[in-house]
Amino acid sequence: MIEIQNISKSYDQNKVLDHVSTEIPKGCITAFIGPNGAGKSTLLSIITRMNKADSGQVLVDGIEVGKYDTNELAQKISVLRQNNNLQLRITVKELVSFGRYPYSKGRLQEEDKRVVQDSIHYMGLESLNDRYIDELSGGEQQRAFIAMVVAQDTDYIFLDEPLNNLDMKHSVEIMSMLRRLCKERGKTVVIVIHDINFASCYSDRILAIRDGKIFINDTVDAVITPAVLKDVYNMDFQVYDIDGDRISVYYKSGHSHHHHHHHKHNSAVVYRSKPEHK
Repeated sequence: MIEIQNISKSYDQNKVLDHVSTEIPKGCITAFIGPNGAGKSTLLSIITRMNKADSGQVLVDGIEVGKYDTNELAQKISVLRQNNNLQLRITVKELVSFGRYPYSKGRLQEEDKRVVQDSIHYMGLESLNDRYIDELSGGEQQRAFIAMVVAQDTDYIFLDEPLNNLDMKHSVEIMSMLRRLCKERGKTVVIVIHDINFASCYSDRILAIRDGKIFINDTVDAVITPAVLKDVYNMDFQVYDIDGDRISVYYKSGHSHHHHHHHKHNSAVVYRSKPEHK
């Protein structure tokens, strides 16, 4: 479990996180949502020790995150940051091998090589094994970076907006993959995400941040309601139940009450392709 205790962070007088306390339970997918600048990515970077809080502490499995040595932490937490679109002249296999670095210090043992191959297979990348990262499409690149994280084999996986610049099909692929990692390998996945319908369809819990404070951290059903979403984003939402998922519609405002008899003609498109539900 990850315990976040009284974390505050300011940049030049601007309070980005304001005495934030909460916890992230193990074995499920928690999505961080909220308006831009609310503090989602900052919180993720403080939990993963890429950034230092001004006050407060984060405990990972009961130990303060600062107390881990770098290798220990890298065997417990993996992070996929934004903007991995580096012009990398390395192959998929070389990239995925980086995931073994906390274990092998760069000298891959047989076990490391086995894990690398397994991770490449898990992400369906065998045919791209020897291709250079900078030659791949955005969706393939993102899968390769996730394969690197899979090879790192940590209990906790953090992803900062992994759907950025991906089209719908690839976004669904990535989210289905994270769902599988949680279900099949017992990983705890924490994801900063903009699209609340992806958050709703694929997470177990949603943590909504507003103005540097945690507004709610609860189950999908508790968070994806018109009242909660209105408070978080300061705009109106309608929420529909579609095949057991909660889908929010927000891009069309001004439904007044005497229009309700039209609603049965509305159709909604749900972008997902997951046969099993969590």
